[in-house]
Amino acid sequence: MIYEFRTYDLKHGAQAEVEKRFAEAYEYRKKFSELAAFWHTEIGPLNQIIHVWPYKDLEERSRIRAAALKESVWPAAIGEFIVGMRSEIMIPAPFSPLITPGKTGPYFEIRTYTYPVGALPGIMENWEKALPNRVKLSPLCVVCYSELGALNRWVHIWPFATLDQRNQVRGQAKALGVWPPSVVAAKEGRKSAPYLVQENKIVMPAAFSPVQ
Repeated sequence: MIYEFRTYDLKHGAQAEVEKRFAEAYEYRKKFSELAAFWHTEIGPLNQIIHVWPYKDLEERSRIRAAALKESVWPAAIGEFIVGMRSEIMIPAPFSPLITPGKTGPYFEIRTYTYPVGALPGIMENWEKALPNRVKLSPLCVVCYSELGALNRWVHIWPFATLDQRNQVRGQAKALGVWPPSVVAAKEGRKSAPYLVQENKIVMPAAFSPVQ
């Protein structure tokens, strides 16, 4: 299983029209494969949309994209509104849930960490041990690492009903000492490599997103 995260930077004020046109084109595109999620930014780098596509592997991605491009309605006619595009292939961690349709938000926090070269095995070990206690407080949407695109990136996405719930849960996890994984690792005598860069943004789903 892989996820393609496609992030588009839009012209100011274009989001509503972009989502309208995307939704119309997606009605034809989804017969080839369906979205995992479609979000727009609410806090952080504004005027962004993030659409996430699941595929079995890169070969399936290439085959489906080629078939969809033959349709005159795809890609969506949104090029005039786009000022920047990037694509990343992400692999879910072995212990990660998969992105599944349903209502768990509507606020989603996407946290992206850039880690030192060679640090991934230790990060995965520490997360696997700490995560069971953390998800008792609120669910995890997905955690994955980059395979193509910007490398050495660790992305985790958390849904919340409100921003107040986010703040409450984060404070509770810290007070209980069950999060972040580096704190748990230190208590259990394991090392934890510091992340080089940390970024986060709050996103919300489009009306047609399978994840709400």
